[in-house]
Amino acid sequence: MSDTQTGHDVIVVGGSYAGMAAALQLVRAHRRVLVIDGGRRRNRAAAHAHGFLGQDGVDPTAIAATARLQLEAYPTLTWHDDEAVEAGGEHDDFHVETRGGHRHRGRRLLFATGVSDTLPPVEGLAERWGISVFACPYCHGYELGRGRIGVVATGPMSIHQAQLLPEWGTVTFLLNGALELDDVNAQELAGRGVAIESTPIARIDGHADVVLADGRRLPFAGLFTAPRNGPATPVAERMGCALVETPTGTQIQTDDAKQTRLRGVYACGDAARMPHTIALAVADGAWAGAQLHRSLVWPEA
Repeated sequence: MSDTQTGHDVIVVGGSYAGMAAALQLVRAHRRVLVIDGGRRRNRAAAHAHGFLGQDGVDPTAIAATARLQLEAYPTLTWHDDEAVEAGGEHDDFHVETRGGHRHRGRRLLFATGVSDTLPPVEGLAERWGISVFACPYCHGYELGRGRIGVVATGPMSIHQAQLLPEWGTVTFLLNGALELDDVNAQELAGRGVAIESTPIARIDGHADVVLADGRRLPFAGLFTAPRNGPATPVAERMGCALVETPTGTQIQTDDAKQTRLRGVYACGDAARMPHTIALAVADGAWAGAQLHRSLVWPEA
């Protein structure tokens, strides 16, 4: 394993929206920043990003590419296309090892790894994830034109999803054996005009057609589901960062300054906050970058 001879002020593990937003604050303060990124953005299947001021409707791949190009214009930024597999060390002396066999050193460490999604095991759903099956109505609801929307249940969080989505169209809640509704939930959903379908799903085909176990076909403009998610890599947890439960899975525990329970180790973006949107990830990353800079200026604060 090769060891870098020059240390960095901050190593950012994850070069998507949150990681780049953090790095931008730091390089603009003339700090030496290394970004390590494996190149698998969570929204890589989506053709358009929405709800992000100034970038509404833009291809998220183009947003990320432009951001990287702007970052790399700063002389104190180093970008390494690789995957972090291990991290360790202590305050002012951290190291990150990559799958490519490199070992990098830095005074601070930021995990901006994003999350991975565990989708419901419905035939045809994963292939349509980010295309006609979504998680966030604020990101993808408007484009459905107030058409028919199906919500594929995964657990209690799906009830909230089904209650919210009538703002964007006519909703059918597909229980698919994932949960049972009590009288209160059923009444609340009925009050929102949500239809309940208890027949299990056989598969999804076409654009967003749900084929039920009894043979009926329900066509939708789009589908929503609430996947369970957690940090996209276990590196932070293996290093000793604590995870906390969220309504949709787990995330890295941080304080208000985005520092984990390990001094000098920070986390931001989808891996360390919810809900998940590009706009919120960028904001969280910018805040983390500023807090990291402060920790370098006033290390004892």
